[in-house]
Formats: sequence, C-alpha cells, structure tokens
Amino acid sequence: MNRPLRLGDGESILTRDSAQAFAMRWAESWNRRDVEAVLALFHDDVIFTSPTALAVVGSASVRGKRALRDYWNTALARITSLHFTVERVLWDAQGAELAIIYTAAINENSRRVSENLKFDASGLVASAEVFHGVPA
Repeated sequence: MNRPLRLGDGESILTRDSAQAFAMRWAESWNRRDVEAVLALFHDDVIFTSPTALAVVGSASVRGKRALRDYWNTALARITSLHFTVERVLWDAQGAELAIIYTAAINENSRRVSENLKFDASGLVASAEVFHGVPA
C-alpha cells in the first residue's frame, strides 16, 4: 500500500500504537451499544463472517452494511449486558489487516474472541471474520 491507511475518523494506522487506539475506540463503541459508530468503519459492501451470525440470521456470512446493521441490532436485542475488553491487537500494515483479540462479556458469560478486519484502500473494513473461544 503506497499511502497511509485511513480509518474511520481519518487517522492513519501506521503503528501498533495507532492500531491499539483504533481497537479501543471500536470496543468503546460496542460497550455503548452504538451500532452506527461501529458501522461507520465498514464499507457499504462489507462481508462479515461470524458463528454468531449463523445462530442469529441463519447464515454465517452477512453481506452489505444494511444487512450487518440488521444482524447486529437483532443480536443486541437479545443481549442484556455487553462489555468488550481489548487484550491486544495484531496489525499487518502490508496486508491492511487488523486482528483485535478481546474478552467479550455477554449476559454474564465471558469468552475470548478474535475479530479480524481487512481494510480497503479507502480505509474502511471490507471484510471481517470473527473467531470465538470457549466460555471462560
């Protein structure tokens, strides 16, 4: 990639520290249950894959921002408590990929999760894949 990758608010991710700051803002948006703030980081044609999507909407892959909004709002309606704690990030500048490793505390149950985000040239998330660990 020849130019800095811009993420959401125009800030470029060039270092592990800026990737960590992005992940913290992402988690804070989820902790506020602010779906629109999270969606602002995603491309209109995003492909989002998650085992939770399979359980909620009947398909492991959700295509497009509108469908992603519907999925997340449906999932959040089933959740009474939610808190994400970022443990670490892995940033691959050459591949424009960010892995956010975090603990998800949802409805009194905790598990480790890796959310792997691939960015397009405009700095928006073009695809995401979520991996869940066993409950803690």
